[in-house]
Amino acid sequence: MKIGYFGPAGTFTEEAASRLEGELLPYPTIPEVFEAVHSGEVELGVVPIENSIEGSVGVTLDLLAHQYLLKIRGEIILPINHNLLINPDAELGDVEVVYSHYQPLSQCRMFLEKMGVRTQATGSTAAAAEMISDDRKAAAIGTRRAAQLYGLKVAAENIQDHANNMTRFVVVDQKDHAPTGKDKTSVVLCLSRDRPGGLYEILGEFAQENINLTKIESRPSKEKLGSYIFFVDMEGHHRDLKIMNVINRVRSKVGYIKILGSYPQEGDD
Repeated sequence: MKIGYFGPAGTFTEEAASRLEGELLPYPTIPEVFEAVHSGEVELGVVPIENSIEGSVGVTLDLLAHQYLLKIRGEIILPINHNLLINPDAELGDVEVVYSHYQPLSQCRMFLEKMGVRTQATGSTAAAAEMISDDRKAAAIGTRRAAQLYGLKVAAENIQDHANNMTRFVVVDQKDHAPTGKDKTSVVLCLSRDRPGGLYEILGEFAQENINLTKIESRPSKEKLGSYIFFVDMEGHHRDLKIMNVINRVRSKVGYIKILGSYPQEGDD
């Protein structure tokens, strides 16, 4: 099985994708991962969808909602432990600038402020590691795998500001997962009109069926200012009778509702 992931090698997404069995193929952007799955170039795709500190990955949500009919087949939740990587011949005191993706730079802000260094955002943590391999005055925030790939040493471990830093990745496929008995379903919906209590009424339908909502998030609809769509995660599978019933009732009260997929629930989130 071929599995596309948001690369390059040495990133946390590669670490998440490595939990699946198959040949891993890196793609430089999240849209390219979706397109590879859509075209059949790969069977599965692995992309980040949210971080416990920084929040949701907007491009992933937008691709699921607007551009592709792909389904979420699985989720992978990964603890994020950031490391400061430097040239083997350098010391921590030599570092003047730190490179990484903008999210790790943000997640390690307090550590970097104490170092008193400049920061520079890159396309990925692995790209940052590759950039500094010949520069004693530069460091990168990245994974241990990136250190191995690019011949760097780990100068400091677990430098993230918050200990509970987790990233949730989703596995996208042409179809979602069969029911397992412990599932999660993701949907996106848009209210049919802007009126007081509209969202409350929709959420009440789920409450009546005693369906536990694990997440609700709004994003701009991209149609006009002040217009929003809502991403909702719930416990259960869309083939479960009570979820089928509530989704059918909700359809008549919203502009549209799209099932993004049902999949085995990982962890306690």
